[in-house]
Amino acid sequence: MRKSGYEDKIQYTISEKKEKKANKAHVNSVFFKQLRKLLPILVPRFWSVETGLLLLIAVTLIGRSVSDIWMIQNATVVESTIIHMNRAKFKTALLKYLAALPAISVVTNVLKWSLGELKLRFRTNLTHHLYNDYLNGYTYYKMSNLDNRIANADQLLTTDIDKFCESATDLYSNISKPVLDIFIYVYRLTVNLGGQTPSILMLYLLFAGVFLTRLRRPTGRLTVEEQKLEGEFRYVNSRLITNSEEVAFYQGNVREKLTLLASYSKLRSHLRKFLEFRVSMGIIDNIVGKYFASIVGFYAVSIPFFSDNHPLLSGEQSGQRLQAYYTYGRMLVKLAEAIGRLVLAGREMSRLAGFTARMTELIKVLSDLNKGTYERTMVNGNSLAQNGGDATASASSFGPNKGIMCFEDNIIRFEKVPLVTPNGDVLVKELSFEVKSGTNVLVCGPNGCGKSSLFRILGELWPTWGGKVTKPSRGKLFYIPQRPYMTLGSLRDQIIYPHTRDDMRRLGKSDEDLLHFLDIVQLTYLEQRENGLDAIEDWIDVLSGGEKQRIAMARLFYHKPQFAILDECTSAVSVDVEGKMYSYCREVGITLFTVSHRKSLWVHHDYYLQFDGRGNYEFETIDQDKEHFGS
Repeated sequence: MRKSGYEDKIQYTISEKKEKKANKAHVNSVFFKQLRKLLPILVPRFWSVETGLLLLIAVTLIGRSVSDIWMIQNATVVESTIIHMNRAKFKTALLKYLAALPAISVVTNVLKWSLGELKLRFRTNLTHHLYNDYLNGYTYYKMSNLDNRIANADQLLTTDIDKFCESATDLYSNISKPVLDIFIYVYRLTVNLGGQTPSILMLYLLFAGVFLTRLRRPTGRLTVEEQKLEGEFRYVNSRLITNSEEVAFYQGNVREKLTLLASYSKLRSHLRKFLEFRVSMGIIDNIVGKYFASIVGFYAVSIPFFSDNHPLLSGEQSGQRLQAYYTYGRMLVKLAEAIGRLVLAGREMSRLAGFTARMTELIKVLSDLNKGTYERTMVNGNSLAQNGGDATASASSFGPNKGIMCFEDNIIRFEKVPLVTPNGDVLVKELSFEVKSGTNVLVCGPNGCGKSSLFRILGELWPTWGGKVTKPSRGKLFYIPQRPYMTLGSLRDQIIYPHTRDDMRRLGKSDEDLLHFLDIVQLTYLEQRENGLDAIEDWIDVLSGGEKQRIAMARLFYHKPQFAILDECTSAVSVDVEGKMYSYCREVGITLFTVSHRKSLWVHHDYYLQFDGRGNYEFETIDQDKEHFGS
């Protein structure tokens, strides 16, 4: 009876696309097609540094092969002088051999540097390409919140890129060098010993390559699964870090430990399975690619030496035959080793196929999202696909991206717009209202009623499923959540985020303006610390909840948009400071959509939009006769 493991005690799932048939990574036409699509990203232009490095690697590989042949010939000469007891020739041959070693060492290490630099450039090009797509608009948000084909984008964008580039670079070297060696040694051996000897080894290469490639087919699939489970294990760890406070309040450390160990147990089981497969394949690889190749090599080299009428070897003295055997025998051994390395390179190619499949899938998903297309698997297993507004997909006026989005300054208007979640849940069938600049709106209602959905549609994070939305462009609409985001950087960076200091200067803003905003939110004491606005801290930990909310309001004053969405963003701020901030917004012409249940905020608003959580809503003016609900 199998012993119960952590994965049996704890069951969990991490959102990802579930396909009817899993994609398997093999070394086939699909793999080469995927690799061909990735090549222009790795080598962006024909005349580029990457091309130069590829040529440099080719030249140094030729230099290595020439060095190997030279060392074989001269090592044989040195050994021959020892056997014939010729001291003078021995010293000359040894000095000649010694003089060439520095140059050979330089060639070897130039090759190592070229491979390392090429891998770094491949990774840089691929990283820049992927991040340009990933951080284009709201793609990063859509990948984790709308589309669930990829569960761990961070794993793909960091570890998998590195492993893919390393595997691709090593494969170029591991294939180019053996191919070059085979060409050189076959030519030299054919000229001196005849074509039969190298032909036997080449036939063996063909047989061994086909045989081992067939056996290695599971490698690509196992590599894909390994990276998936590694990403899953890292995600479970990051979840604990992100939600550590909530877990601590619940005293959930034991339960989280079980979840972590269950995730690791799944990874460990797969790694053990993969290890057993690699060991089994390693035994076969060594037998077929190394040991048996050497036996075939010995047999092949014996043929011309056992021939009675060989033009080069027959009739020679035993010493000359011995020297020829050493020279050509070593060439044959090198040829056999090159064939073995080429056969074993298939193993790396199978591994590369796994990484290539994951990179291709990431690029495809990013491309789809940037075109406005996403796919989402529902709880019931059905797939919801957004087609980016393709008119041929459906004649209905209800569906992802079926709504109209218009841009106009100083107004927000919803005309029969349904509030629908990415899963297709309809929260409000038709929402209609109009708000012009200068008219503040208080938004209220129970959890899950559509407040956040309204703002995500306004922010263009979620697609519109119908109706017409009229709103200012993205830069004229600002959102402040209950837990404001604090970036890495200085105190100034917190206020002007997402701008840089150069952006601030181009807008004509100065540090004096920032200090004025800090004064309004009563945070001037932060600037009085060492280095003032240039102070660099881990602001997420340094600032309290109320201070972070006030920094976010100072950020709003800096950007001064036409409209601002305040989502419970002053819940940790005192009423008097809150009132001062809201009054300033009205003074400078920032129109507010506020989500809050504080009665004290009613005086700062002109309309209220109330959802009841059952698909109904009420949009009315606030007057003295209206009962103020809230706390």
